[in-house]
Amino acid sequence: MAQPRKSSRKPKIVLSELDYDRLTGLAEAVEDRSPEIAEELQAEIDRANVVPNGSVPANVVQMGSIIEYQSDGGETKSVTLVFPGDADIASGRISILTPIGTALIGLSPGQSITWTARDGKEHQLTVVSVKQPEAQPAPQA
Repeated sequence: MAQPRKSSRKPKIVLSELDYDRLTGLAEAVEDRSPEIAEELQAEIDRANVVPNGSVPANVVQMGSIIEYQSDGGETKSVTLVFPGDADIASGRISILTPIGTALIGLSPGQSITWTARDGKEHQLTVVSVKQPEAQPAPQA
């Protein structure tokens, strides 16, 4: 009996116009010093379905989203996807410029993706839930 093959096809993803623009700029900004990272991020951006700002469903990973995912080892983790200057692994704030950060962008619960860590090992993760950060109240005058 033949073994089922893992699909190397990546899941469909969605990006807002704002995230598309900001991430494209970020990929271009790091291209000279980190070409592999820039190329991987640009590949994810290029395959996204880009929709108007405010049209991304609330359960889709966007910049600032809080994501709960299950690793291929069965461990469940919760992280927040952030820009590089806001990254803090100890606080669970992972940069979009990390392999796992790039893999998460645009996914929704139930979707899985295979990603390659910086050590060259392949991993798979499955998104369990996505929460958007709470809107900050406007400052009082």
